[in-house]
Amino acid sequence: MDIVLIAGLWFDGSVWDEVVPELTALGHRPLPLTLPGQGDGTASATLGDQLAAVLAAIDATPGKPLVVGHSAAATLAWLAADARPGKVAEVALVGGFPSDDGRPYADDFAAEGGLVPFPGWAPFDGPETADLDQPTRDRLASIAVPVPEAVTKGIVHFTDERRFDIPTLIVCPEFTPTQAQHWIATGESSELARATRLDYANLDSGHWPMASCPRELARVLAEAANS
Repeated sequence: MDIVLIAGLWFDGSVWDEVVPELTALGHRPLPLTLPGQGDGTASATLGDQLAAVLAAIDATPGKPLVVGHSAAATLAWLAADARPGKVAEVALVGGFPSDDGRPYADDFAAEGGLVPFPGWAPFDGPETADLDQPTRDRLASIAVPVPEAVTKGIVHFTDERRFDIPTLIVCPEFTPTQAQHWIATGESSELARATRLDYANLDSGHWPMASCPRELARVLAEAANS
């Protein structure tokens, strides 16, 4: 199966470099995306531009792909499912939940001159980074790129309720499936609360499993693609 891989803030398609060969060895075709404004040098990109790039990748596949969104890009994957409910086989959300309709995409970090730079590791101290050794932190920081403020402050809009019937896998890295189920049940994600086909997978890692446990992440994604 084709597997569209969408990184969260600050990272381009290269952040999946260690996952790609593992998925390939498991018989799938990974498609890591470098989004407009997030590694392609386009500082003026918008959330709409990023969604258009994801939809173009989905439309180019011969069948129905698994669409994977990491962290903030959980929202981008969900937007793609909303825009292509008949073309997406399944959605996998790694370490993130979709934003609610009418909310900004990801405006938690400060902008400087129209760009939101990688803030360093201090804001993520704790379970999110506990599994990252210093060389891995250094490597990730070296490939991080500022994200256009127009992306992070783009307003999320959904239009097709068929998205709720698409099988959705919640991949739980720095939190557990039990925690995720509780958060959804108590209103942390009004979108996922309406999803009819939710499954959960525990990774027991930090927030960037593509860097700290790529083989385990690939296995989880391959199992979803095979289901």
